[in-house]
Amino acid sequence: MTDRPLIEHHSIDYVPLAERHGKVWHLLPVWFTGDAHLATIATGAVGIAVGGNLAWMAIAVLAGCVLGTFFMAFHSTQGPQLGLPQMIQSRPQFGYLGALLVWGVALITYIGFNAFNQLLAADTMTTLYGSDRYVTMPVLGLLAAALAVVGYDWIHRAQRLLAAILIAGLLVMTVAVTSAHFPAAQLDLGDFRLVPFLVQLFAAASYQLSWSIYVSDYSRYLPRNVGVAASFWWTYLGAFIGGAWTMLVGTVAAAMFPKLALTPAIKAAADSVLPGSGTPLLIASLLGLVTITTLNFYGASLTLLSVADSLKPLRPTTGQRVVTIALSWVVATGLALTASKDFVHGFDEFLAILLYLFTPWTAINLVDFYYVRRGHYSVREIFNPRGMYGRWNWRGLTAYGAGFLSMVPFFSTPSYTGYFARQLGGADVAMMVGLPVSTLVYLLACRSLDVEADIRAAAAADAGLDPAA
Repeated sequence: MTDRPLIEHHSIDYVPLAERHGKVWHLLPVWFTGDAHLATIATGAVGIAVGGNLAWMAIAVLAGCVLGTFFMAFHSTQGPQLGLPQMIQSRPQFGYLGALLVWGVALITYIGFNAFNQLLAADTMTTLYGSDRYVTMPVLGLLAAALAVVGYDWIHRAQRLLAAILIAGLLVMTVAVTSAHFPAAQLDLGDFRLVPFLVQLFAAASYQLSWSIYVSDYSRYLPRNVGVAASFWWTYLGAFIGGAWTMLVGTVAAAMFPKLALTPAIKAAADSVLPGSGTPLLIASLLGLVTITTLNFYGASLTLLSVADSLKPLRPTTGQRVVTIALSWVVATGLALTASKDFVHGFDEFLAILLYLFTPWTAINLVDFYYVRRGHYSVREIFNPRGMYGRWNWRGLTAYGAGFLSMVPFFSTPSYTGYFARQLGGADVAMMVGLPVSTLVYLLACRSLDVEADIRAAAAADAGLDPAA
């Protein structure tokens, strides 16, 4: 095998089989570390903030992570099969231009998360060292962007290294918590409150589901023969363990110190059960926050290049990657620097909106890949503006619209509560409506699609694409 360049040269283009490398278990540390950081801790504190107790919010975290990670991990096998990043794969379902809809949603996610991450990083440095937040935010953002520029291989290496550090920190915290004392009300299973439970459950589910938009980005260099089950389970275990474990740290911290802000609460909780452990735990979580910010910059770059390619077909270059990463850093940092405190307080609403926007997409993308076309796509036609997938695919767009509209009466956020959500006391079950509606509408729309002819056309279009195939 030839030496790989220091800076990755692929972006939205196909990764040839001769350049595939890595082991499928590498997916576990990527997604464990991807979840083991401060933003995930914040997600675990959402239910306590709206009146839930520790016992039921812990159950809600686990249930939400089981649900959201299930859908997220199924996207992992698409990377080795197609050798393409996640978002560009939406063209067969939505069309060459129609995919701009989901890419716009993805860009909002990347930029929004990174602005929130930079705010959390600044709060952490202020808590620990009294640092100037207006210096901390752009500097940590630059570190994350620099790793994104280097690309895929170094991101994987950084995630594997940090996984060991974060596991050690979480183990110490977990052992220490077993000796902590909580008020009886926090552990009372008889004190079940539906609205906080569902808020926490779907916050956890939407947080895990939000990774779906870039799962294939970090599996697309793997050999094609790694297997569907292997790529699913290594991704699932990494994301579930990292997500649930880290969210529970946030749940415990919020239950112990409900009146403190997030980072002081984490430090105080850790120090109270194991004196002196608060600072190392925050530093480890901060490192994880930097690398997940890297993943977001990397994904934003790929999505911006996909948008540019839709407007005018391009031949991706390293320079284009650098420019799009720099642009993403400027926008996210600018948003973080100008954000009010309400931006942080509204994180639970941001997660709810993401859930609404990604639920129809993940249903359509997965049912098309696993059931309708069964993984048979043409890489060449995905990049053909007048190709077999069309410019606007009415099937995917109709199913997305139907799924999204079906959820509106079930929305429950501080800004808007739908009719059925009000009947349920403010409980949010929109995801459980949107998934089946999007799936059924898409399957009905695909009854007019000659799938076998589509598969034959895809195979013919890609003849000779990869000499190693």
